[in-house]
Amino acid sequence: MKKLTTRKWVKVAVPFVTLALVAAACGGDDDDDAASDTTGATGTTPSVETTPSSDTEPEGTEPADTEPADTEPADTEPAEPTEIATDFGVTDDTIRIGLNADLSGIFAPLVTQIVDGQEAYWEIVNENGGIAGRQVELVVLDNGYDVPTHLENYEEMAAESADGVLMFSQSTGSPHTAATAEALLADDLLAIPLSWYSGWADPAIGENVLELYTSYCYESMNGLTYLAGANDASTVAIIGFPGEYGQDGAAGAKLAAEALGLEVVYDGEGAVVPGSDQTPVITELVNAQPDLVWATVNPTTLAEIMGGAYAQGLRAQWSGNSPTYNFQLLATDLGPALDELYTHSTYTQLWNSADVPGMTEMVEGMRAKRPTAPVSDVYIVAWTEGYATQQILEKAAANGDLTRAGVVAAAKDPDLEIDFKGLSPNQTFSGDPNDYIVRESYMYDVDMTKFTPAGTVSDDDAGTGFTLLEGPFVSDTAANHDFQQACYVPEG
Repeated sequence: MKKLTTRKWVKVAVPFVTLALVAAACGGDDDDDAASDTTGATGTTPSVETTPSSDTEPEGTEPADTEPADTEPADTEPAEPTEIATDFGVTDDTIRIGLNADLSGIFAPLVTQIVDGQEAYWEIVNENGGIAGRQVELVVLDNGYDVPTHLENYEEMAAESADGVLMFSQSTGSPHTAATAEALLADDLLAIPLSWYSGWADPAIGENVLELYTSYCYESMNGLTYLAGANDASTVAIIGFPGEYGQDGAAGAKLAAEALGLEVVYDGEGAVVPGSDQTPVITELVNAQPDLVWATVNPTTLAEIMGGAYAQGLRAQWSGNSPTYNFQLLATDLGPALDELYTHSTYTQLWNSADVPGMTEMVEGMRAKRPTAPVSDVYIVAWTEGYATQQILEKAAANGDLTRAGVVAAAKDPDLEIDFKGLSPNQTFSGDPNDYIVRESYMYDVDMTKFTPAGTVSDDDAGTGFTLLEGPFVSDTAANHDFQQACYVPEG
């Protein structure tokens, strides 16, 4: 098997029970996100070989000694064309895929797990023949969650040579990805963002950016609708970071509040400045005494604000956009309050939460390739990024065109539907955004009895503290929303 190429790799120690990890793992420091089937477009499903392994490093690992369930599809794989056009990032033997990822910045603990999951995924694909007879090489550059560094990495990976990449299977950060959006279009490059800003579905912003799952905006519509109905609520407070993450989430929450007749008793859109004293926000919440709080922050900020408000007597029901919460918060003093008052909104199934083919493949794949890795929901993000990338590349190969432009065309082909095998709703990327954007999301009960602080992927009983309440589901507000542009558009 050809080893994966990892460049500028930074190993990050991950203390999983600290708020320092929680801060980095799931929330934007200023305006961003984190951070949910593997049948390809041509019917290829990665499977796991059965050679024992004890190695857990990204490179050179071999499969575990347990054979997973047979998940091969019954359909016949179409023959590939004799001649396949190529330009950059592709040779007769390899396909280079880029990950412009945060390996040393505020998202490092989260993103290193997602990258590790993607590497495990592609090891399995390569062992089963790769793509069009070529082995996939992952080129991982560290952006440090810094926009200028992200741009430098982009320029290096966008090189018009064999040293460049064919596409990006991950681009970490909303402002970071936005900074490369025009270049992606000019360079005929495709990117899957680690960001759920609604602007990626807006052709004026994200023409070559393929957002997986739903957006912050629609997630807020769904989540607040569920929360209001489950709690017979009449008032809500909305708090969040400034920028594409916080204000896109706030925009959706306000649309839902208007549709539901909820009174917004505190509008804290953009009022939560990361790293600052959150006393003013806590005071506003306590004075307003809302029935519900919808937050679009990061886990450390959630802990500070929710903990402070709880100490002063606020007993509102809380939820927020997915990067607001991290299950490792259950290992902190805030755990009991979260169990009592927090409902988790997100975009996908979570670790071992559903009996679907994609879950079986993901769990077995991680157990075979990374048996000592900590249990985490973000491996589902890694796997779905892999599914989408694989199926797009297989479609391009079937079309006889593994050029950058050919990959973009394959992704937007009306005949291509990305099959996530139950991990999240299937997707297409062709036509009018109203026809293909994902509007569904998931709601989970936070349950400390299902939380395993130090569980690994190999532990059958390991859990991240969730019980599925509803999903995938779509609220009336999200279903009826006419998408014409991003819910939040930055000024200027």
